Amino acid sequence: MKSLLFLSVTAIVLLSTCYGRDLVLGTSYNTRLINLKRIEYMAIPFKKRVKEYFYSDPGLQIIKGIIVKETETTQAEPVVTAGGIGFTYVNLRFKSERGSGLYYQVDIYV
Repeated sequence: MKSLLFLSVTAIVLLSTCYGRDLVLGTSYNTRLINLKRIEYMAIPFKKRVKEYFYSDPGLQIIKGIIVKETETTQAEPVVTAGGIGFTYVNLRFKSERGSGLYYQVDIYV
């Protein structure tokens, strides 16, 4: 009975972590948070939502870490389309599933 309970709790934990669509690139250890932005785009029935987010550091500091966290459970996917780790800029593209919105938090570390 205890092993069945343990297996069911383990399965629930694994499934909950698999459905998160967070993006972690580089590191946030021993770095400075330079940008924090919330991306929120409401859902429209039967439409896919696409949002581009561009960040360029005015001090030309090299980006060492990018963390994109999902704030609400959606079916959207964040993708780096240009720049990123080792560059002074980053371009992120968020694309939702049909009928879903976009709810993310973007942290950029230098």
